[in-house]
Amino acid sequence: MNARGGVNGHFEAVHPPAHEVLPDEGELRELVRLTSTPVSAVPLTAASMRAHARVQARETSTMIERAARLRNAGHGSLISYSRKVFIPLTRLCRDVCHYCTFATTPRDLRSPYLSEAEVLAIARAGRDAGCDEALFTLGDKPELRWPQAREALERLGYPSTIAYLGAMCERVLEETGLLPHANPGVMDGADIALLRRSCASQGLMLEATALRLTERGGAHFGSPDKHPQARLDTIRIAGELAVPFTSGILIGIGETRAERLDALLALRELHRRHGHLQEVIIQNFRAKPGTAMAHVAHVEHEELAWTIALARIVFGASMNIQAPPNLSAASLEPLIAAGLNDWGGISPVTPDHVNPEAPWPAMETLRAATAAAGKTLVARLPTYPAWCLEATRWHDARVLPHLYRRVDSDGYARTDTWHPGIAGALPCKPVAATHITADDLAPIVERALQGERLDEAAIVRMFRARDGEVEFVCAAADALRAAHVGNRVTYVVNRNINYTNVCLYRCRFCAFSKGRRSAALRGAAYDLDDAEISRRVAEAWARGATEVCMQGGIHPDYTGDTYLHVLDLVKRVAPDIHLHAFSPLEVTHGAATLGLGIDAFLARLQGAGLGTLPGTAAEILDDEVRATLCPDKVDTAQWLRVMEAAHRLGLRTTATIMFGHIDRSVHWARHLLHIRDLQARTGGFTEFVPLPFVHREAPIFLQGRARSGPTWRETMLMHAIARLALHPVLTNIQVSWVKLGPDGALAALAAGSNDLGGTLMNESISLAAGNEHGQEFSPAQMDALIRRAGREPAQRTTLYGAVDATRSACAYAAAPLAPVVATPVRPRSG
Repeated sequence: MNARGGVNGHFEAVHPPAHEVLPDEGELRELVRLTSTPVSAVPLTAASMRAHARVQARETSTMIERAARLRNAGHGSLISYSRKVFIPLTRLCRDVCHYCTFATTPRDLRSPYLSEAEVLAIARAGRDAGCDEALFTLGDKPELRWPQAREALERLGYPSTIAYLGAMCERVLEETGLLPHANPGVMDGADIALLRRSCASQGLMLEATALRLTERGGAHFGSPDKHPQARLDTIRIAGELAVPFTSGILIGIGETRAERLDALLALRELHRRHGHLQEVIIQNFRAKPGTAMAHVAHVEHEELAWTIALARIVFGASMNIQAPPNLSAASLEPLIAAGLNDWGGISPVTPDHVNPEAPWPAMETLRAATAAAGKTLVARLPTYPAWCLEATRWHDARVLPHLYRRVDSDGYARTDTWHPGIAGALPCKPVAATHITADDLAPIVERALQGERLDEAAIVRMFRARDGEVEFVCAAADALRAAHVGNRVTYVVNRNINYTNVCLYRCRFCAFSKGRRSAALRGAAYDLDDAEISRRVAEAWARGATEVCMQGGIHPDYTGDTYLHVLDLVKRVAPDIHLHAFSPLEVTHGAATLGLGIDAFLARLQGAGLGTLPGTAAEILDDEVRATLCPDKVDTAQWLRVMEAAHRLGLRTTATIMFGHIDRSVHWARHLLHIRDLQARTGGFTEFVPLPFVHREAPIFLQGRARSGPTWRETMLMHAIARLALHPVLTNIQVSWVKLGPDGALAALAAGSNDLGGTLMNESISLAAGNEHGQEFSPAQMDALIRRAGREPAQRTTLYGAVDATRSACAYAAAPLAPVVATPVRPRSG
């Protein structure tokens, strides 16, 4: 039957949360008893029949309400589905299930197996239609029954169906990037391990544990692979091998309600041991012409809803409970009400080959039915979110790069092709708005608008907004911006001078720095000499700059005196220019080389002309992320200490976040709270700058260990939620036009932002990472973009003051930039 289907391994557990108390077996059996007693078991008077019906209806209603509450606690407003293509590798099977029309005989097939070319053609069609999943379905070990299957495998050069399946999964993964999910039936450990090399998930429906169904007259008579223990053994081994696994039960094939409970309890026990069951499918039997069970009645919708509710109560809030929508197309909303949170795989390309009489519902129909129930439809991958967020534990290294290209920060599927730093059209607006419940998102936003410090959970909830909720959050942020900052959009005329790309540190996201082993990677290593630094400063001043921003790698020969020398050099060339320089990492390095404390070294920098510090080297202010992303860099506490020390001295700083790599919304929430709390103490931050991760040349992405930057939804939410979460202590939210491009920056201005950063003149760090949006955005371009947004442009100083008219005139009349010189690396003495 149709069985298909938590960013570093330690980030999120997949077992039920500690507060989730599951009912014991006795409670569950009493629940089933209350709702299963046949009317014939009570005296057959009209009054007693009516009384029994009332009791059963009341218990069933209570049970469904309980299941819905559990589902809401575990999954909120989201109902998921997978965009898949269905690849029926073979329809031959050694089993003879009495309800199945998928399995057939060799004489009804042109060939026992799809060829590699046929498999890839189906997969490519799925890829081109926007699918994420390649669902391989097939009969169980056909070579053990059919000589034609054995002969075909011999011609293909494979010893077994599983071996051929493994090869095809690998081809589909590498050729198309679709994530395979395989349903080959009963398997041993070697089979499961083979498929794990290329499959994002695997599955096997338990169907039932009632042995009597395998006896003569039962639905599974003559089907050795439907023996309950054989299937339970396969599911157990999958758990031992850390495979994200799908299972479930088939209802209406002769089992009782009590036997359904037995099957669900058997699955629950395996999941308790291994944590690998990512979904439980409740699939309703549909009689098919030409089968031995053609005249057995279909399962009623009420019975399906009862079983979904039972499964939810058995497994608790966290489990993903699925029912195929094409098998209940006329009555979807009651299934949501019963505790379902997933619709399974929906294909825009191929039919449900197991149930060909039941076409997939149109996505508009499914979306509308989900919205009518007050829920939001969200795409997922064949691996469910919790297992995606523990990707390195649950997936082979060969699968990881393909998974990371398709997953978002919450573990769901990316639904747009936009990436930071890459030129291209912006995504379309969501298809449909989402109902916003009065006791969920709206009150959180209202508390933020009132200036309340939100907790971590509240900020995470805002980041998980989808569809119409995103517009709601962004509109609230922009209204807050208008009320407290006004209609002006500011920018500074400045020049970036990245004086060296040689660096001692090996941050895994950085494509800019050059170590000894990467001197020629993505361009040569350089270390600007005094003449080139002086020339760039003089040119910036002549072109109207009020600021130079200076940052670089941590050169092994640099000391604190090097940084002091750079400041002196700049001030000798342009005494009135503002020096915005040196990240907390550079400050820490400089202080250590001179044997000074942070405060003492900052005071020396300030005395040499330092005006403000950039709040870079922050990345994500959470050591859980930093341990992987930049393990040898300053930790969260050290970064915050440098910033607080600067603020004590009167040195203002910016604050940044670089997001969209191995991080999640919980880490973003912690980062924002660190910034807010420090700002509440010191008032020293001038602005908050979201910096979307540019993935294209980043080492961690090229190694297949990180996502391909944030999604468009996440990027807009970061700007909007920064406005809300930092209100009222930090009022300036900046857009990085370098990362977003002009159109993206325009959109972010409508999500609560009020500043476009600097004109830059040169930009090296994002350029090295693969950025395509250029290195300079002139004042005239800034003004035109801001006016497109219906806002008022205004040049500013680094500290958000007014710009002298003479300086401004120079900026508008700036001559073209002269070519830069990247001075080759040479020994430094200070």
